Amino acid sequence: MSEQYGIHAESSYGVPMRRLLQLGKAAGTDHELAQQLWAEGSYEARTIAALVDDPHQVDAKQMQQWCQDFDNWAIVDTVCFRLFDKTSDAWSKVDEWVTDERLFVKRAGFALIWGLALHVRNAPEHHLHRAVGHARAQAADPRPLVGKAITMSLRAIATKQPYLRDDVVSPATDLSNGSDPAARRVGRPIVRSFASRSALVEERSESGAMSLFSFH
Repeated sequence: MSEQYGIHAESSYGVPMRRLLQLGKAAGTDHELAQQLWAEGSYEARTIAALVDDPHQVDAKQMQQWCQDFDNWAIVDTVCFRLFDKTSDAWSKVDEWVTDERLFVKRAGFALIWGLALHVRNAPEHHLHRAVGHARAQAADPRPLVGKAITMSLRAIATKQPYLRDDVVSPATDLSNGSDPAARRVGRPIVRSFASRSALVEERSESGAMSLFSFH
């Protein structure tokens, strides 16, 4: 896990994710079991805890406690994608965590934005705008685990909320043209991705117009 995926867990049995997903599905939803599994402390137990916990019973205190225990990017992303993004306190934790300088806490803030943008169909526009502002403000963080999460959070917003695409691509363009190398690494994938999509749409439109013209 460490050498191949960069997952440096303090305790791990080496169980594949596919098997963990099976175990989580078999266990069903169980808030008390999730607490026990998290307390056990291993990577696998905490992964299953995120899969079986009930987001309706997860409060801000639990989110904060679990966040303090994060020790690798994989458990951060699993908890944020599978559990925290379904809780009522998710957006308030985003605002708190994205400015925290601890590596995995900050990663959690942007992983949570990423998950919320992907999974919440009608995410409030003001939250998404603020998330873009957070991304721009923190883009100079030189740590790859933070920078990649920022990029993916922006990509998720632009992909799932097309009406905000220009609001994402514009600051990403500024970042990609700036002097800070970390900020450029955040912005450039966004610019490349959506510039190529725009070019493809234009190409298809022109092709369709030419076909229509030829037909007549």
